[in-house]
Amino acid sequence: MAKKAGIFDLETHFAFYGAYHSNPVNILIHTLFIWPIFFTSLMLFYFTPSVFDLSKFEFLNHGLALNFGFFFTLTYAVFYMLLDKKAGVLAALLCFACWIGASWLSGRLGFSLTWKVVLAAQLFCWIGQFIGHGVFERRAPALLDNLAQALLTAPFFVLLEVLQKSFGYEPYPGFHESVKAKTQAEIKDWEAKKQKKSS
Repeated sequence: MAKKAGIFDLETHFAFYGAYHSNPVNILIHTLFIWPIFFTSLMLFYFTPSVFDLSKFEFLNHGLALNFGFFFTLTYAVFYMLLDKKAGVLAALLCFACWIGASWLSGRLGFSLTWKVVLAAQLFCWIGQFIGHGVFERRAPALLDNLAQALLTAPFFVLLEVLQKSFGYEPYPGFHESVKAKTQAEIKDWEAKKQKKSS
């Protein structure tokens, strides 16, 4: 299979992510906390101004609005489908399920309660991840080296890891072996730099 270049190079990005998430406890923490961060971000985005009000249509009058939350979700969904067709479609569906669920919940809670729920959830999930990196991984999170990549790709990579471990899924044959080799090379490179700094 022809390898995608640049921002759509799934192998390189997944190896970069894997180099920061090799400890089983840290992997579990991220598996549990990444998607709630995405979901609760969408809860807050529900209160951004709407570009087009869907409530004008009787059959769509369920509290959904084409606001920043929708376009945020659309960006993630399209990016994931461009990274990998099969897992990307599943990730896109999860993104839109989160958008619908977050919109519904925020509409019921109202802004005064939503921001408190979002703040508590975000603090809990982010602190959990920093503990995962500091205590178990013993390496600073990827967002300190590449913020955009870490925030954009993390939900997809968590899903990809779950699909691989649960069902043996690979975007194409040999993907995981190649990623594993690149991840180990990234870790060795980081360890060598760390050793050089300490000596």
